[in-house]
Amino acid sequence: MTFKTDQEAFWAGGFGDEYASRNQGETLITSNVVLFGNMLRSAPGVRSVVELGCNIGLNLQALNRIDPEIALCGYEINGNAVQKARDLGIAEIHHQTIIEAIPAATTYDLAFTKGVLIHIHPDELPRVYDNLFALSRRYILVCEYYNPSPVTVNYRGNADRLFKRDFAGELMDRFGLSLVDYGFTYRRDNYFPQDDCNWFLLEKPL
Repeated sequence: MTFKTDQEAFWAGGFGDEYASRNQGETLITSNVVLFGNMLRSAPGVRSVVELGCNIGLNLQALNRIDPEIALCGYEINGNAVQKARDLGIAEIHHQTIIEAIPAATTYDLAFTKGVLIHIHPDELPRVYDNLFALSRRYILVCEYYNPSPVTVNYRGNADRLFKRDFAGELMDRFGLSLVDYGFTYRRDNYFPQDDCNWFLLEKPL
């Protein structure tokens, strides 16, 4: 696979492998079940979901537990994570970068990212936005670190690897999406902690 940005190579290589090793386990899956249950309350009838940047499939596992009948699909750049996600046997997993155009021969009721847009080089975000829009039949969900204006944050000693901004606002402006619901996840939640992220459920124009 040929990479266009340093960020792609970063996540496809050793750091991506280490991330997958750090972030796994039943506790995370359970927290994700609760989180996705809350996020999807305002999107009834979702029967198919695609995730851009699915890693080892923790989010897909949570969705499968909420409803095993939901058709799931994921895209992931790290080869080792791809294999682990495929081994779950619950989703169709594609090994590819998400900053290149993804053929939208199949569309899904919901297309989403969770902790992924923050790691995309800002110059490439429009390509990822276009993929989210093209793959979505109705809803787009983003759960990311929020900041009203773009900022770059040092990430585990690495520069230019984490970017905060108003991802949802940019998607709304780019595609004329409407805001359906939004919320915040807190790392100090007593029972189901998550990163300090904001989530936004958006809907395509009818």
